[in-house]
Amino acid sequence: MNLKILKLENLLRCHAVFRQLHSLGQRRMLAQWSHVFSSAYPVWTAQPCVWPWQTDLVIGAALSQYRLLVTKKEERSQKPPLSSTKSKKEVEVWIGMTVEELARAMEKDIDCVFEALMNTDIDIDSLEAHSHLDEVWIKEVIKKTRMKLKWSKLKQDKVRENKDAVKRPQADPALLIPRSPVVTIMGHVDHGKTTLLDKLRKTQVAAMEAGGITQHIGAFLVSLPSGERITFLDTPGHAAFSAMRARGAQVTDIVILVVAADDGVMKQTVESIQHARDAQVPIVLAINKCDKAEADPEKVKKELLAYDVVCEDYGGDVQAVHISAVTGDNLMALAEATIALAEMLELKADPTGPVEGTVIESFTDKGRGPVTTAIIQRGTLRKGSILVAGKSWAKVRLMFDENGKPIQEAYPSMPVGIVGWRDLPSAGDEILEVESEGRARAVVDWRKYEQEQEKNKEDLKILEEKRKEHQEAHQKAREKYGTLHWKERSFLKYQEKKEQKLLKPKEKEERDSPVLPIIIKGDVDGSVEAIVDIMNTYDASHECELQLVHFGVGDVSENDVNLAETFHGVIYGFNVNAGNVIQKSAAKKGVKIKLHKIIYRLIEDVQEELSFRLPCTVEENPIGEASILATFTVTEGKKKVPVAGCRVQKGQLEKQKKFKLIRNRDVIWKGSLTSLKHHKDDISVIKSGMDCGLSLSEEKIEFKVGDEIICYEEKEVPGKTSWDPGF
Repeated sequence: MNLKILKLENLLRCHAVFRQLHSLGQRRMLAQWSHVFSSAYPVWTAQPCVWPWQTDLVIGAALSQYRLLVTKKEERSQKPPLSSTKSKKEVEVWIGMTVEELARAMEKDIDCVFEALMNTDIDIDSLEAHSHLDEVWIKEVIKKTRMKLKWSKLKQDKVRENKDAVKRPQADPALLIPRSPVVTIMGHVDHGKTTLLDKLRKTQVAAMEAGGITQHIGAFLVSLPSGERITFLDTPGHAAFSAMRARGAQVTDIVILVVAADDGVMKQTVESIQHARDAQVPIVLAINKCDKAEADPEKVKKELLAYDVVCEDYGGDVQAVHISAVTGDNLMALAEATIALAEMLELKADPTGPVEGTVIESFTDKGRGPVTTAIIQRGTLRKGSILVAGKSWAKVRLMFDENGKPIQEAYPSMPVGIVGWRDLPSAGDEILEVESEGRARAVVDWRKYEQEQEKNKEDLKILEEKRKEHQEAHQKAREKYGTLHWKERSFLKYQEKKEQKLLKPKEKEERDSPVLPIIIKGDVDGSVEAIVDIMNTYDASHECELQLVHFGVGDVSENDVNLAETFHGVIYGFNVNAGNVIQKSAAKKGVKIKLHKIIYRLIEDVQEELSFRLPCTVEENPIGEASILATFTVTEGKKKVPVAGCRVQKGQLEKQKKFKLIRNRDVIWKGSLTSLKHHKDDISVIKSGMDCGLSLSEEKIEFKVGDEIICYEEKEVPGKTSWDPGF
């Protein structure tokens, strides 16, 4: 800058010197001319000129202005050049991230995401903090918040290592040793399955069962006089436990199908046959109650032919044994038939290596915590073994047999109770032994991760479907209003809003429809599953909505009571208890606790509770019927009133009751009478066979000969749910 100023100063000074020299030259010339022409011509006025001191002032002002301009220019050049667009904040995102994750990545509040998605096709009301966003909406949020998008491949493409536990390959046949058969007793309810097992193992299981019905799967090891051992699975015969029966068939080697000789083939008998067939398990037929006078075993065999169960008597391969579970007749013959079939099947197992098995039942014991009943299928289970089942794991602290006695080892085909589970596995889960607790945790974490991934995929699929629906609706709305003038468009939108406001009371009425929230607690996992399966058959939501708020295993707790109070629900317990403290707390909070020991009683109770919440229906109870024989008109004051001449055909007509006029089987009027006369006398009751004249409260109705008049009374009847659970 200084160099430029010096150059300008020199240039201006040179110019000033030149001007001064020029002005001096002019003055000398004027002086000479004025001296020569002073006598003849007037004196000329000299031209104004710039004096040296004036020149310095001009140069100084110019230089100061130039310095100022150059300084500002240099200051501007020293500043960093402003970009045409502000530098945007970069946000790292990935496909499937939740609303909360997007807000955290943007370092903004969740409300910022919701605000950005307003006035878009997405349904804001359905979004929650944990809702997953697809690519379109992530881009929309980043765009509206004026940030820069960066896709994270780490979140999108990273593949997690599979750490699941799996079964071992098939063992070398040389290592296999014979094992006991696992036999399932199946059949219809009350056909004598539990009584049969009771005789075989010399215990009183049937006496301990509520209502004589087995409520959950029991596994028992029975030793026969011959020295052979059979593991029996006592599966419930009730319709409610069809899922449990199916699971029992899948872990068994032989099915003993029990059919009562006096009852024949029933619904659950057919289901049991289908379960055995699906599991590809052979059947031994036990025709029970042959000691009864009305027993007809041959009829049972013939009925089973329709379901492709052909007994040996009819040329088939199914052994049929006539037994009586009550008297014990032929029970040894049934056991021998089972052992003979097992020998033909050549059942063997590998008792070495890591354990493999199946959870038959699971429940929570007050002193022991989560407990499972399992069948060992491979390996030998010992105390201290690390097991994984479903999304839970255990370090075996205690093992016990069907009688509750502690045992040290459990071999293939042996039923065993296992204590030491961190969480309660589900009935039917596969049990696998792993080498360490760390490995067990890794397996459980992987399975939970897999489940979460599946859920995320389903959530994204649902979200995408909703997005498409909203896009289509938005597109239709645009097409609808696109060609209209703004005034017409505004008028139509106003009309739609007006209609929506009118519909609000109706929507409120629909929301106020009866609701029954329920909480289910059961003694074991299988029982709870069976009850939940029944609840899933509920198909009368248009009458009363049934909400399953919570279900679980164990006694009724304070948390259950608090949950029921929050949702105004009812607690149903199956084979569980509710302590005095819990019951007093429930009574104080107005919560109903209903405990049952028989499943169909529990379902009946649910039906009654549903019916109780339904509005009463009004039924018309006919009191009398009359036919119109003639019509005429009478004058009352200035009015002409139509009157019907009737004869009572049935019952009686009572003036204070309600009436309806029927023509050609159609009801054309309902209401009350203004007058009821016999001849000329007003009367309140006209009995059967008598004639009368009557007029209606509505004068515009015209009578016709042959019409019927029905006198009836209205009676409120409590509502009854139409839900039929199937038994």
